[in-house]
Amino acid sequence: MAKFSMAPSNLCMAIVALAAVAAAAAAAVEHTFVVSEMKMTHLCNETLVTVVNGQLPGPAIEVTEGDSLAVHVVNKSPHNITIHWHGLKQRLNCWADGVPMITQCPIRPGHNFTYHLNVTGQEGTLWWHAHVSCLRASLHGAFIIRPRHAYPFPKPDKEIPIVIGEWWSINLAQLGKNMEDGYYDDTSSATTINGKLGDLYNCSGVVEDGLVLDVEPGKTYLLRLLNAALYSEYYVKIAGHEFTVVGADANYVRPFTTDVVAIGPGETVDALVVASAIPGKYYMVAVGGQAPKPDIQIPATLSRATVRYAIGAGNGDEAAPPVAPEMPDQHDFMVSFNFHGNLSSLNRTDSPQVPATADENLFVVLRMGSICRQGRLSCKRSGSKESIIVETMNNVSFQLPAAAAATPLLEELYYDNRRNGTAGGGGGLDQLYTLPDRPARPFNYTDRALIPWGPNEAWLEPTEKAAVARRFRHGAVVDIVFQNAAMMDTDNHPMHLHGHDMFVLAQGHDNYDAVRDVARYNLVDPPLRNTVLVPRLGWAAVRFVADNPGVWYMHCHYELHVSIGMAAVFIIEDGPTLESALPSPPVDFPKCNQ
Repeated sequence: MAKFSMAPSNLCMAIVALAAVAAAAAAAVEHTFVVSEMKMTHLCNETLVTVVNGQLPGPAIEVTEGDSLAVHVVNKSPHNITIHWHGLKQRLNCWADGVPMITQCPIRPGHNFTYHLNVTGQEGTLWWHAHVSCLRASLHGAFIIRPRHAYPFPKPDKEIPIVIGEWWSINLAQLGKNMEDGYYDDTSSATTINGKLGDLYNCSGVVEDGLVLDVEPGKTYLLRLLNAALYSEYYVKIAGHEFTVVGADANYVRPFTTDVVAIGPGETVDALVVASAIPGKYYMVAVGGQAPKPDIQIPATLSRATVRYAIGAGNGDEAAPPVAPEMPDQHDFMVSFNFHGNLSSLNRTDSPQVPATADENLFVVLRMGSICRQGRLSCKRSGSKESIIVETMNNVSFQLPAAAAATPLLEELYYDNRRNGTAGGGGGLDQLYTLPDRPARPFNYTDRALIPWGPNEAWLEPTEKAAVARRFRHGAVVDIVFQNAAMMDTDNHPMHLHGHDMFVLAQGHDNYDAVRDVARYNLVDPPLRNTVLVPRLGWAAVRFVADNPGVWYMHCHYELHVSIGMAAVFIIEDGPTLESALPSPPVDFPKCNQ
């Protein structure tokens, strides 16, 4: 047999080449999140705020596609904590999804837990946040996944996360309790951009600090926008500039140019901005949208940052005020409808293909209802103190089963499957209520006469609370039409599905009509989203493949709406092979009673 030999110089070159390959290989990334309380002062008031690593927003996670990630969460706060990795697909990793008593026991004060995450097959902007009541208003940050090779668009000169949030002077734990008690009148004190209130707000005449983005003429900036607000969709504009939208929810989209970005709670948008204006200063403004009257109105929510061209770049009077954009009216919901309607997938060779047909079809009406206080069977409605307003999916408002106070649903499902081969062997699983295929009582869902309290809507108010769930076999293709209803309010609904992306096949105004609207489905290049904005007085049709085993939360991302019941759990069964079944839980999984 001939012997193989290599000259020393060739050996050195081979070692260098191997080192280069290793450098390009997937990395093991670690972060430590210390959750604690700190005092912050805005608008002349000192507020105790729960934050990660003393920051608001919290630290950005930056990884490359294919990396593995470990996040060590150290809970030094007085609150139970979980962290949700919003939009991360979590393939075979439902244990790390971070939903209290659905996927895990919370991390109790004085305890630690490490989330192990895999970011294979996703590129773009996601985010992380607490999944404990209203604490995500201050416990959140960007989650950036860069491509291992190249962007499908010209590489930007700089990338900038833009986190739209809210400043709450009220204690956030108290805000959550107020919602549970049926008190819904609390509103945020200000809108923030990257944690800064901006110069629209002041304390005794001293304006608040605002975000300043320094740019250079001719350079391209990738803005990674995310909406971390509890309550509002936002319209974002930069005076004198346009956005080229290239991604949404960590999925590439066919690029399109717009002067306004509409971004709902939970959504992310990647957009290129070229510094092509006459050098100077320009405001970037975010204004919160809301439904018009007769919906209940909240105070206008907005903030602004400054895009500032470099000094010496030809910008004239340094003392001149920034140029302000002309903003859409806060009640103009067509801005949102048109923006979301412009999204379509880039359709690269490695893009997921939309299935041609569905195995299951659900028609889910999203609306308000009411239940009687203190468990009574009858009571006065239409805003009476005898009843409490709830949000529903097909007229059922979500609550955790009583047994889930001791064991999360995911743990019950896992161990029950291994004992019996099928789920349903006791505890919280036996207390689940199947989400109906459609509402039991159809009506004219977008009848404007149902918006104000009174006799027109009162007969539709009674509803019930239950642990709403739906089970899907592994690999099932599921169609859901979300129908927004005009029951006491007409807000849009950003519906977020954990552990999966959804193809957005179509959206429309008024009532969905299967005969008419199925013909409009986009089966060629529908956008993929983890959060789908169901338009005001309209509908959205989605399709997803139930191929990720576990117990996944589906809910509206308005904090008020999810807190009072617009949610369900989707149970995805194990597949037929070891590689398609949920693995065992982590050995250090948090316990509820220790």
